[in-house]
Amino acid sequence: MAIINEAAMAYKGVIPADRWHDPYMPLDALEAEIAAGVRFTGYAIDGLLVGVMGIQSVRNVRLIRHAYVLSNHQGHGIGSALINHLRGNGNSPILIGTWAAAVWAIGFYRRHGFALVPETVTAQLLKTYWDVPERQIATSVVLAAPALTVDSAQQLIAAACHDPELPNDLR
Repeated sequence: MAIINEAAMAYKGVIPADRWHDPYMPLDALEAEIAAGVRFTGYAIDGLLVGVMGIQSVRNVRLIRHAYVLSNHQGHGIGSALINHLRGNGNSPILIGTWAAAVWAIGFYRRHGFALVPETVTAQLLKTYWDVPERQIATSVVLAAPALTVDSAQQLIAAACHDPELPNDLR
């Protein structure tokens, strides 16, 4: 949790002030993420945990969640090692939601083969696969691997919403 809160300081003053919390992720929020199925992978150097990244299977996709590297260890391949590890564990498409103003994060994901989804389907993807407030939807982007067109994003959403294993209120 300390890694997330230290690395998240990069967002302070960048993301909308009403979405910033201090600490960025309190313990109960982290526990809720784990309970919701986010599986974290860590990266340690000499026994010190310096990076974490989570992945969560949601319906017919996997979501990269909470990707953080301690600020003094950034730029040394830790995030790359984590994302490459998580990408190798499954065949379903991977989506990443992040703040539109976090240009460094968007650049990182693009360098690792993710593409921004068309803006016209961003809100629909966020509503289908994440549980975030409207304010966050309005200030976020989604990246995907493989890349999604409007049509392929809508097909993915339709397949998720017609999954017979989902409760009726989620279909």
